[in-house]
Amino acid sequence: MTPRNSSSVTEFILLGLSAQPALRLPLFFLFLGIYVLTMLGNLGLSTIIGLSASLHTPMYFFLFNLSIIDLCYSCVFTPKMLNGFLSENIISYVGCMTQMFFFCFFVQSECCVLVSMAYDRYVAIYSPLLYSVSMSPQVCSMLMLGSYVTGFSGAMAHTVSMLRLTFCDSRAIHHYLCEVLPLLQLSCSSTYVNELVFFIVVGVVITASIVSIFISYALILSNILRIPSAEGRSKAFGTCGSHLTAVTLFFGSGAFTYLTTSPESAEQGQFTSVFYTNVVPMLNPLIYSFRNKDVKLAIGKTLKRVLF
Repeated sequence: MTPRNSSSVTEFILLGLSAQPALRLPLFFLFLGIYVLTMLGNLGLSTIIGLSASLHTPMYFFLFNLSIIDLCYSCVFTPKMLNGFLSENIISYVGCMTQMFFFCFFVQSECCVLVSMAYDRYVAIYSPLLYSVSMSPQVCSMLMLGSYVTGFSGAMAHTVSMLRLTFCDSRAIHHYLCEVLPLLQLSCSSTYVNELVFFIVVGVVITASIVSIFISYALILSNILRIPSAEGRSKAFGTCGSHLTAVTLFFGSGAFTYLTTSPESAEQGQFTSVFYTNVVPMLNPLIYSFRNKDVKLAIGKTLKRVLF
């Protein structure tokens, strides 16, 4: 039997970032611009990787999946967020649960993909001669499958536990998307199980991801320091720079959002969450394009084929 909500609430109102009418239009164009850049950047990067045979390597296989996740991730909530700047942003109960599921799925999947990318860089530097064997297509596929299964499992845990709650009269969500914590504040039934599920799932995924990335980079650093030439060390650092920047932005902004937000500062939480929900997916393709010679070379070759 599927879980059935006993709530009398059939729809929610997403209050968004600002209740001031004068700010809504400027914010609409600001986030529309971010959304367009996010779509173009991630779609363009994934297309370049797909079309360029020189980028058909494990590193770019993971980057391709990261771009697809960021692309889908932004589509989950940004169109609804933009609608909220122009009119009252009403979302159905089913729509809200669906949005929450996919939001959790893509966020947790991205955590795991970033871990896989860190492991890939470790193997490339630690044992370059065995890289093609250690990071075979089968291994890469299993790592990606594990990332998506982890994201799906976590999202299902949040969604199923949310479906058991009762929402009575309160239907105004102090956020621009249906996220777990703002929804829990509206429930008129006990949220103990939901809070437990939230801290277990988020705690396990985030802690395991950060620890895994930290260990990978500690081993990477110890191997880089053994390289005798300064040029070799610089080249090795260069292969990790883009990924390390993306990891710092994603986990840093996410940690800042959840560690500095309390129920009393819900509005502050909305503004801090903008960075990891909107800005980071826009920056990722820029980080990997501008700091990566292979991607820039592939873009140049693709443009020449298309234009000439």
